Amino acid sequence: MESDFHICYYYIGPKGKFSHEFLEFEFQPNGKLRYADNSNYKNDVMISKESYVHKSVMKKLKRTINDSEITKQDDVLWPPPDEVDWQELEIIIGDEHISFTNQKLVLLLMSINLEGLQVFYFLVRDLKCLVFSLTGLHFRMKPI
Repeated sequence: MESDFHICYYYIGPKGKFSHEFLEFEFQPNGKLRYADNSNYKNDVMISKESYVHKSVMKKLKRTINDSEITKQDDVLWPPPDEVDWQELEIIIGDEHISFTNQKLVLLLMSINLEGLQVFYFLVRDLKCLVFSLTGLHFRMKPI
């Protein structure tokens, strides 16, 4: 595994009077995948899982991020996060360290910098699908 590659993605969803829902995952340089989901659906408990992925998965993850060109995007015109709804993506590849924080993508079509926000949206969607597949395979979780 390459020690210069690390990805964290945090999605903090609705934070209401009675609950705080969130989805969080992280790929560490050693291949460790951490996953947490707190949906509070019908008083469910938080799901927290950890596993290790093969170096080929880490290579594919790095290639997916590089191919997306997310590191070339600028979030200065993206909708800023608010106190209730926000999401964050943090990636470290070599000397590059990027961190995007913005509002949930309900405002995707209203953004001035639509192309950059679309890159963010599609990369996050792909990352979430990968994480759900990996955790589903590893822990035999029921599909969402």
